[in-house]
Amino acid sequence: MKKFANNFFLFSLLIVAACHKDSDPTSSNVNIVPANFLSNTNYDKLVIEVQYMTGAQPSSAAVNNLTSFLQDRLNKTAGISIVQTTIASAGKATYSVSDVTAIENTSRTQKTSGKTLTAYILFVDGDYSDNGTDTKVLGITYGTTSMVIFEKTIQGFSGGLSKPSAATLETSVTQHEFGHVLGLVDRGTPLTSSHLDTAHDKHCTDKNCLMYYLAETSGSIAGIMNGSMTGLTQSCIDDLRGNGGK
Repeated sequence: MKKFANNFFLFSLLIVAACHKDSDPTSSNVNIVPANFLSNTNYDKLVIEVQYMTGAQPSSAAVNNLTSFLQDRLNKTAGISIVQTTIASAGKATYSVSDVTAIENTSRTQKTSGKTLTAYILFVDGDYSDNGTDTKVLGITYGTTSMVIFEKTIQGFSGGLSKPSAATLETSVTQHEFGHVLGLVDRGTPLTSSHLDTAHDKHCTDKNCLMYYLAETSGSIAGIMNGSMTGLTQSCIDDLRGNGGK
């Protein structure tokens, strides 16, 4: 991963999208695939459970933006809703994937059942345990329905001169991570055209796309500020439509 710097950012900011092919931890007999999110065939309703630790609550703007993003792309005739609850801090300075998985297993309340599909987003009050010296992770997709956002890290790199707002970074991270849950790019949603960047861990080749690989680094800041890399471009939209989305 390359390093990018400017007068205000001295090291790279990574948005890691580590999608694993596992099942919904709250419903072990249900194997969730991207098409389940995109189409109305098996699930006509989506409930997203957002849990946040004290001091790590996402902005209302980011939550509303995620809802609009999903409403634009998913076929869910019974609707898409987000349920937010606060949970106690685990008292850690850093969190590993094992840590957040354990928190989800004890705290997640929304379960996939019947025609209702669920997803889980955890906002934590610490940094990622595997951060390198020159990199900071903002978010990880660690399951087929599960994501963690490192809100403390986002707050440290937002606001102020020539920096995006916390709401803007939260929006970018949550939508990028959810894009991978939806199977982008070539992570369970088949390609309908040639736009796979194989050199950068399955991202979009379009420099203006939310799924472009620079969206994972501080190189995305300039793009976010000038309006690029803030939404899906047509190639990714076509893929979603081809797998049951809209």
